Amino acid sequence: MNTSCNALVVPARLAHPVHIRPLDLDATALQRVAAGDVGYIAGHGWRAYLNNDGSRSFPNLRAEVLIREAGVELEDSIHGTAFLLGYVDPGEVTDAPRRLISLAEQLFDVPLAA
Repeated sequence: MNTSCNALVVPARLAHPVHIRPLDLDATALQRVAAGDVGYIAGHGWRAYLNNDGSRSFPNLRAEVLIREAGVELEDSIHGTAFLLGYVDPGEVTDAPRRLISLAEQLFDVPLAA
């Protein structure tokens, strides 16, 4: 995976805004953005990339709300910054889906430009 896509970024700290950001998608870039080993939560046509050991990071309530509202049941809390991208089988990563961006705009009352 070595490409660039527009990610929907949901920071854990509430003082930092939810935003769209171009993201180079190689393993090193993903680890740098997630501040450690990268894991993901999969939804229908998208993935939320997270730090695998996020328990040392701030809780991310906005990411939890967004992921749940997008239809994914969560067993654990989300910690650290989450970045969401589109995902098309088999393994193609794309820009964050417009429906997730629209949902984030509604939930967090913030205009986002892709």
